[in-house]
Amino acid sequence: MPRILIAGCGYVGLAAADLFHADGWAVEGWTRSAESAAGLSAKPYPLRDVDISKRAQVAKCPGTFDAIIHSASSRGGDAETYRRIYLDGARNLIERFPESKLLFTSSTSVYAQHDGSWITEESETKPMHETGRILLEAERLVLDRGGIIARLSGIYGPGRSALLSKFLGGHAIIDPENDRFVNQVHRDDIASAFFSLFNRDVDRAQIFNVVDDQPILQSECYRWLAQRLNRPAPLIGKTKEPRKRGDSNKRVSNAKLRGLGWRPRYPTFADGMEKSVLPSFALSA
Repeated sequence: MPRILIAGCGYVGLAAADLFHADGWAVEGWTRSAESAAGLSAKPYPLRDVDISKRAQVAKCPGTFDAIIHSASSRGGDAETYRRIYLDGARNLIERFPESKLLFTSSTSVYAQHDGSWITEESETKPMHETGRILLEAERLVLDRGGIIARLSGIYGPGRSALLSKFLGGHAIIDPENDRFVNQVHRDDIASAFFSLFNRDVDRAQIFNVVDDQPILQSECYRWLAQRLNRPAPLIGKTKEPRKRGDSNKRVSNAKLRGLGWRPRYPTFADGMEKSVLPSFALSA
């Protein structure tokens, strides 16, 4: 029975842990705090409270693993938080488990293209922010050790959708002069992508974009929501607040991952919203 460590059992990591466990893998999950681990005590696999950014904590953890997924989250932290969680965390896992196959969850924010062009794993990476540059540094560390990089686009799923929250909160704006393509992927499709990457004959030191099949303009997302929920479309105006992923405008391709046989359960924004996200949100006026 193969053993896998999910280093970061948050929104994405927990879905991955459940999927691997259901397939018969021996799963161990790590969370950052004892409170988080206690809250997941009903899970049918062991969970430990281990902060992967702390070398001493990782070093004293017992056991060996065939595979490790670094899925810890910075929770929107600053550059120093990124450095601790992603770079130091990856280094600590590599030092403690040098023989394990490591998958590192990165982000498509490392691509900074702003012309709406299609992006593949071979496209230029030139992040606009320090956080993106730290992710690339962590990627290089993992690739040098033969690991796999999964660059995730905007994550959504049950109870979580930045676009829907903005729309429902009245903060959405349609800016015709500054529209952009949105690249998203459902939480469960991320978990299945991880599963594919560990269950296919994937060479080491590879990068994969994890994104759904159809980038969509942000304005189209909001108009679809307005029509589907029978609510007024957002106001037309100028975008004022900074975007989480900067001012990039790109269409990210998942062709390489699909080449392994992976197929998203929710291939489009409408599919994911209709079948998974909208039922989990409180939509009362």
